Amino acid sequence: MIHQYFGLRLPNVKIAVTGSGRVAHGILEVMNLMGIHEVEPEDYLDRRFSYPVYTQLKGGYLYGRKDNGTYSRDEFHKLPGMYTCKFLPYAEQTDILLNGVYWEQGVPRLFSKEDIQSQSFIIQTIADITDDVNGSVPINTGDQTIEDPVYGIDRDTAAVTAPYLENSIDIMAVGNLPNELPRDASRYFGEQLIKYVMEDLLGNGSLIIQRATIAKDGNLTANYEYLRDYVEGSV
Repeated sequence: MIHQYFGLRLPNVKIAVTGSGRVAHGILEVMNLMGIHEVEPEDYLDRRFSYPVYTQLKGGYLYGRKDNGTYSRDEFHKLPGMYTCKFLPYAEQTDILLNGVYWEQGVPRLFSKEDIQSQSFIIQTIADITDDVNGSVPINTGDQTIEDPVYGIDRDTAAVTAPYLENSIDIMAVGNLPNELPRDASRYFGEQLIKYVMEDLLGNGSLIIQRATIAKDGNLTANYEYLRDYVEGSV
């Protein structure tokens, strides 16, 4: 997967990464591996760049109290209804949104369905990695599959369309997306097993197979005699 990153060259897009948990950290790892420059939220709002950039929006950059605009992490998690989301100004500067925000009922959404009708809302692509239907991304209408991960949302009607249309926002929302990493790892492991081990398993064995063999013909091998107490149930 990392080798794929190295071959990618993005145009001068601006990418907003939301969240601060494990999902967001995974996004940031990808951004850095791709060599995309990180900029501060203030610069992100005020400047256009001649190269692709991203900014991470979390905490006080993303939420503020309704009465005075301040942010307290503990209070926000206990009383999210007292807060409003401050994402909309970034939607006016963002080409791609990578959403890693944890969401539950009562937490302010990043924007409303009506907001996407505005000319200033320029987001073209949203990867809702946390994938909450009608959650922090209110135009997420539900899971897609690994094989068909992207659909469109019409800016005027918020209706689902085919992806990549001129008047649509493209949404990637795949609930079982993390399954792709174990599947890739399993495929790689299997390929290495076939390449380096299978011939020895089907043939006369090898020193590697001997050292890896815990039991043979109903008995522990010499390298694993230390397990004798466990086998005989005395531990």
